[in-house]
Parts: sequence; C-alpha cells; structure tokens
Amino acid sequence: MAATPTREVARRVFASEFNDASYTFKESDDERAPVYVLLPTGERANRVFLVGTLTETEDVGEDSEYWQGRVVDPNGDTFFMYAGQYQPDAASMLRELEPPAYVAVVGKPRTYETDDGEVNVSVRPESISQVDEATRDRWVVETAQRTLDRIQAFDDEDGAEMDEYVQMAGEQYDLPVENYRRAAVGALESLEGEQRETTTAEQ
Repeated sequence: MAATPTREVARRVFASEFNDASYTFKESDDERAPVYVLLPTGERANRVFLVGTLTETEDVGEDSEYWQGRVVDPNGDTFFMYAGQYQPDAASMLRELEPPAYVAVVGKPRTYETDDGEVNVSVRPESISQVDEATRDRWVVETAQRTLDRIQAFDDEDGAEMDEYVQMAGEQYDLPVENYRRAAVGALESLEGEQRETTTAEQ
C-alpha cells in the first residue's frame, strides 16, 4: 500500500536568506517528487511561511491575470510572489487587498534563471490572508529563533556527523551564515524599536 504523501512543513525564513536560496534539488527521480530549495543555513524547504507588509500588487499578465505581490519583512527585504489562474484564491486576494497591509503567506519556493545567469527566487502562494500586527510580531520572533537555531546547527562542528543539508549548503553556497544572524537580530531589534515608539506615543 502506498504511503499517503504528507504535506511538507512550511519553513519560516527571512527574505534575505530566502532570496539567496538559489539551489534546488529532488530527493528521488520520481517526476512527482517534491522540489526543494536549499536554504543557505542548511535546511531544505518545499514550502515556506512568511508574514510581512504587502507593499505593492500588480497584474503583470498579458493574456490572463497574473498577479505579482511584494511583501517586505522587518529588515526591508522583499519577498516576491506570483499567482495566476492555477492559484485562484491567492490571485483574488492580491486583486482585492489594498496595500499596505500585513499578510501571512504559505507557498512554494520557485526559482527562475534569467538570461544573464542570475537566479531569482519567488513564492507561488497557496494561501494569503490579512493579519494583524501581533501576528506579524510573533512570526518575526519565531522566525528569528528558527534562523538562529539553524545557524547554531551549521556552526556546530563538534565532531558529530554533519547534517546532510548543512553539508550541502556548505558546498553549494559561498555565503557567510553570519549575514542571516544579522538579519535575525536586526528583525528583533526593529520590533523592539517599534514597541518603544508605541509606548512613547501612548504616554
């Protein structure tokens, strides 16, 4: 009896790391096997979960609707997402939402190689929902923690057997993971700054 495929865990990641995740791979030769992007901190991702500020939506389709959305995280880095006829719910959300708005997005990473050999990374959203600031703040705290945990595992060379995805990330990317530590810490600091401003305004 074939095992029922389970949905992949949606990974939490900041935009700076997500946009650097240009390497994709499959775990098997089955044409239906999931495609993963490899995060530079050594985690595979078939789905991602992000929360940020939707700053812009645009119908970039020629013959039919094809919506582009920009979502900015607390560091000012941008996730690009695209939804068309095969993602009708997400496309209608992008059509109806009025930026700026906080949104939560679950979707699949997609890579696209440009003519000059650059790899662009975007999200094909499965769901988009409008959320409040508290939801965005919780996502920032949890994503910072997950990012720092991944970096800890990446740096942890205590003679233990190295995780295969950490090893793969070391081979595929020549990127200092310190960049992503800074992104995590910067996101947390921006939250603290916002909260101080709110407190001062209320006094």
